[in-house]
Amino acid sequence: MITALVAGLVAGYGIAIPVGAIGTYLVALTARTTLKVGAAAALGVATADGLYALIATIGGSAIAPALAPVTTPLKWISVAVLLALAARGAITAITHHRRIDSAKPIPPSPTPTSAYFTLLGMTLLNPTTILYFTALVLGAQDTTTPTPTEQTIFITAAFIASSSWQLLLSTSGALLGRLLTTPRARLLTALTSSAVITVLALRILIS
Repeated sequence: MITALVAGLVAGYGIAIPVGAIGTYLVALTARTTLKVGAAAALGVATADGLYALIATIGGSAIAPALAPVTTPLKWISVAVLLALAARGAITAITHHRRIDSAKPIPPSPTPTSAYFTLLGMTLLNPTTILYFTALVLGAQDTTTPTPTEQTIFITAAFIASSSWQLLLSTSGALLGRLLTTPRARLLTALTSSAVITVLALRILIS
């Protein structure tokens, strides 16, 4: 059981710690909204990681071949979603900045529920996640066949590890939002985030 726990924690942190487009978006979202919204979004990412760990654990060797025909379409969809989010983030920041300057009402922030499902959907569109967990599960099965209890521990540990890291990112976003108190600083941060997300999305496309 300890082996399954450690394996799950390592797997969860392994997929979560490299900060890509989704991590960047999570930080920027929290910085311009609230920690509550960011925490909900973070749990959306962790839920997707947990679901893919579950699918990989249950599906085993049947997953990778089944996913191969849709990997390219998923990549294109993922890139399109990320580019759309980058564009929306930039447009929202500019509009927000102009409304502050003209004293017009500020548009409402996303709700925690919408943030959760947005980040859940974004993460589910990433085929790399399920291929990552599938490779780990199959590699472990080469030596021993895990019991149902060990599988449950692995999945739970992966979810906990991913949750803790994503919540750390959202907390850093909240702190960033508090530090950037001027409208101009928030505008520049949002535009920088959109630019980074765009670059990362293009890297996914050409990889």
